[in-house]
Amino acid sequence: MHQEKRLNRIVNQIKTRIPNRSVDDRASGRAIIFLHALLIAGGVAVCTPAAAQQIGEVSTVFRFLGKNDRIVVEGFDDPKVKGVTCYVSRARIGGIKGSVGLAEDKSEASIACRQVGDSVSFTEKLPAQEDVFTERLSLVFKRLHVVRVVDPVRNALVYMTYSDRLIEGSPQNSVTAVAIPRNNPIPHK
Repeated sequence: MHQEKRLNRIVNQIKTRIPNRSVDDRASGRAIIFLHALLIAGGVAVCTPAAAQQIGEVSTVFRFLGKNDRIVVEGFDDPKVKGVTCYVSRARIGGIKGSVGLAEDKSEASIACRQVGDSVSFTEKLPAQEDVFTERLSLVFKRLHVVRVVDPVRNALVYMTYSDRLIEGSPQNSVTAVAIPRNNPIPHK
């Protein structure tokens, strides 16, 4: 609901910036409707906590039209933990539907998080559990999540990936942990 209000506010701001022209009214009206639909469809990406960078991909199934089915590896830095990067590999459906974003990607994903910097630092106190990264797997209903869980007893950060739908999720998941040296306690709420 909050996201829909935000998108409507953006569309209204865009409407006020379009000059009034009697000849182009229908064209600009269609452009606004198209932009509104595009913002709603892509609105999920606007609200993601961290942005992924594609590291590589491997083709798995040849498609005559559109992209091939493939496995992609994406990396993203934890926004609240400097020096930790997570790598997620998952299947992407190709073909015409996959090329235009209408295919529903599979729920399977694998994750590996590592300390990539010389040291690990924290920008703020971490909650016990938090979504660090989300990405849509279908046009509207399915999302991939990466959740960070603080393990204060072992001074470790545990990252888990899973997918969910509007009504039900998938039990398939993957987990990894990053051990933080004892002389650098994790600040948690």
